[in-house]
Amino acid sequence: MKDECVICGRVMRTTYMRKCERCRKLFCKDCMTPDVATDDPNAMLCLHCAHRIVSPKTISKWAGLESHLKVRDAFTNLVTLKFAMIDGLIGSNLPMAAYKDPAWWSNASLSVHAKVWLDAGWEVQEVNFKEGTVTFKKASNVAFKKSKQKKLEITQPFTPVPVHRPKSKIPSNTKVSKLYARIKNLERQRAMPRQPVTGLKFKSSQYQKQLYRNEDKPK
Repeated sequence: MKDECVICGRVMRTTYMRKCERCRKLFCKDCMTPDVATDDPNAMLCLHCAHRIVSPKTISKWAGLESHLKVRDAFTNLVTLKFAMIDGLIGSNLPMAAYKDPAWWSNASLSVHAKVWLDAGWEVQEVNFKEGTVTFKKASNVAFKKSKQKKLEITQPFTPVPVHRPKSKIPSNTKVSKLYARIKNLERQRAMPRQPVTGLKFKSSQYQKQLYRNEDKPK
């Protein structure tokens, strides 16, 4: 059985390939490295997973505000947020310029925070420093990023998976004969007349022995 390495694309037998401990995919030995976190030689990682551990992707503190605006995009055209709510979304306090300077909320700014709501498809419409709120509106011209995912091309016709019906189990002749003999014995027992049981003496209970003697027992 053969398989293809995800990184280099070489096709080889699965016995010569190793499975990554993190993503659980098959790779050739040249595309594997020991786990740099545990230094265990038996725990192998692919080069992709090892790169993520050594240099993890940094997340911007403005990612919470961007995701919030993307979610509200499907429900409304205007979003009004308080400065305190933005502090909770970004996980820290806004700078002092955000409370005093209108230029900090400018849409033409090339700063990192302005790029966040512009990339999400929003623009700042109004800032109220007295109430501590900012109103975003949907941008008219938004350049959507093209996805890097490749489209799947179907080259072969669809072939359904064959369905194997379970075979009906036929009982053996021995089981059939035993079952037939058992049925016949039950029929014979039901056909025989019942005879009265005589000659049996029933023992008196312990409660009766305490109340009466055998000769004084009332009838």
